[in-house]
Amino acid sequence: MTNDKLNIGERNLKNQQFGNWQTTVFGIVLAILVIIGLNSFIIINPGQAGVISILGKARDGALLEGIHVKPPFITVIDVYDLTVQKFEVPAESSTKDLQNLSARFAINFRLDPIKVVEVRRKQGTLENIVSKIIAPQTQEAFKIAAARRTVEEAITKRSELKEDFDQALGDRLDKYGIIVLDTSVVDLAFSPEFARAVEEKQIAEQRAQRAVYVAREAEQEAQADINRAKGRAEAQRLLAETLKAQGGQLVLQKEAIEAWKTGGAQMPKVLVMGNDSKNGVPFIFNLGNVQNQP
Repeated sequence: MTNDKLNIGERNLKNQQFGNWQTTVFGIVLAILVIIGLNSFIIINPGQAGVISILGKARDGALLEGIHVKPPFITVIDVYDLTVQKFEVPAESSTKDLQNLSARFAINFRLDPIKVVEVRRKQGTLENIVSKIIAPQTQEAFKIAAARRTVEEAITKRSELKEDFDQALGDRLDKYGIIVLDTSVVDLAFSPEFARAVEEKQIAEQRAQRAVYVAREAEQEAQADINRAKGRAEAQRLLAETLKAQGGQLVLQKEAIEAWKTGGAQMPKVLVMGNDSKNGVPFIFNLGNVQNQP
């Protein structure tokens, strides 16, 4: 009986150990399956694109939004943001008249989802895209746009400068899978020498405008003097014709009386007419002056 009980105990212990081992193995297998399952799927969010690299080799065809199956453990997923990106890029160039012109552009762009795999193979990260592609191509596009006009035209025709820049930059970045949506000129500066030249030109233009104004004012004043002289001459001519006409002496008499009334002359104490009272010119004689003489 004792040996039987020992054998039964041993069998029960072995069965329990076997059961524990089976549970452990099952747990390990289940954990492995869970890990494999978790590493066999990738979720791409809206506005993103993924590039699968299996054992270091990028696979053709970008992963767009949604859930995708991938080989576990040997796969690396690079996720790219397809939404609009904005970076400010400086640029310098010489204009048509060999003046230095510097600018700063704000560039809005996004990656072409069709060319994301090519971007991954050639450019790598977004930082590389900005520093190695967008920045130098912005510089080249600005050189093309600035060389077509003088520095003064670049300032006064800023919209045309931007149009040429946009066209040149868009053509250059399109082949890299970069879509330019919009650009804006944040800052546009020129050399201190040109700034002084602009200031001197403005001063000269103001002086020239002032000279033209003074000349026109003098011309108008001279014309006014001419018109006044013509008016006086015409008045004198009409007066002379009036005096020559019959009754002219009455005009002189009327003028003398008007002068006495307005205080322009003293009232005469003696009024002597000519020999012919009808045709003679009145002679006014102040008796007070005669009395004062020695």
